[in-house]
Amino acid sequence: MLFYAAKRIIYTIPVMLVVAIVVFSLLYLAPGDPAAVIAGEQATPQQVELVRASLGLDRPFLVRFLEWIGQILSGDLGTSIFSNLPVSQLILQRIEPTLSLMVLTLIIAVGLAVPLGILAAWQHNTKTDKCVMTFAAFGFSVPVFVVGYSLAYVFAVQLKWLPVQGFTPISQGLGPFLRNLILPAMALGSAYIALIARITRAAMLEALAQDYVRTARAKGLNQFMILSLHVFKNAALPVVTVVGIGVALLISGSVITESVFAIPGLGRLTVDAILRRDYPVIQGVVLMFSMVYVLVNLAVDLIYTLIDPRIRY
Repeated sequence: MLFYAAKRIIYTIPVMLVVAIVVFSLLYLAPGDPAAVIAGEQATPQQVELVRASLGLDRPFLVRFLEWIGQILSGDLGTSIFSNLPVSQLILQRIEPTLSLMVLTLIIAVGLAVPLGILAAWQHNTKTDKCVMTFAAFGFSVPVFVVGYSLAYVFAVQLKWLPVQGFTPISQGLGPFLRNLILPAMALGSAYIALIARITRAAMLEALAQDYVRTARAKGLNQFMILSLHVFKNAALPVVTVVGIGVALLISGSVITESVFAIPGLGRLTVDAILRRDYPVIQGVVLMFSMVYVLVNLAVDLIYTLIDPRIRY
C-alpha cells in the first residue's frame, strides 16, 4: 500500500510540470500584445515597454519559466498588476467562499445522487426508475446559470425563504452560512447529482446481475443487506471515479455560480482577473485549481486500493 501510494505521488510530478508549462504559457499565448492591452490604448511606447519588462516578456521564455517555477516552489505566486497585492494573499482572501461552496455541493450531490441511483436500480423499469432518470437527464442538460437564476427567482424573490446573493462565513453561525450557500450549492450540484445518479444506477444494475446476488437471495438475505453489503460495495469503483472526475464540474461551475449569486470567491476573482487581463492572478488561480484536480484524482487512485485491495497498477 505504501509503495503504491508513493508511486502514484511520484507520477503526479510530471503531470504538474506539464500543467505549470501550460499555465505559464497563458501569458505568451494570449491574442495580441498583452503588454499593450494592459497598458491601455492611451499608453506611450515607453509605457508599453515598462509593462512588458515588468511581465518579463522581454526575456527568453525558458529563463522566465525557470524563474517562475522557483518563485512557485518558494510560495510566491507573483503580484497582481492592478491591486499590487501578492496573488497568494488574494487567493487566501477568496478561498473560504469557494471551498465552502464546493464542499457543501459535494456533500449534497453524493448524499442525494447515490441513494437515487441505488433506488433507480432497485426499482428498474418502474415509474420510480423513470422519474429518477428524467430528473438526471434534466439536471445534466440545463446550464448551471439557468438553474441558478430559476432557484433564486423561486426561493429568494417569490417565496423570500433564502437570500438572493452574498456569503456569510461559518464563523458567524451555521444557520446564516447555510442560508447563503444552499441555493448556490443546489445550482452548482444539479449536473453533478445527475451524473453520479446515472453512473450509480448503471453500476448497480451490472452488479445486481451477478451470480453472487442470486446466491445471497437464495440464502435468505433481505434486500437491504444485499444492496448495502454486497451490491454497492462491488459497484463503488465507478461511483468513486465519477465523483473524482466531477470535481472538474465543481471547479468550472463555481465560476458561473459565484457570478450568479455574487459570492466573493475564487470564481469571481478569476472573472475579474480575466476582464482586466491580470495575468499573474489568472496564472495563480488556474495553477491552484489544477493542483486541486490532480490531488483529487490522486486521492481517488488511493481510495481504489481501499475498496478493492487487488488493484495495483
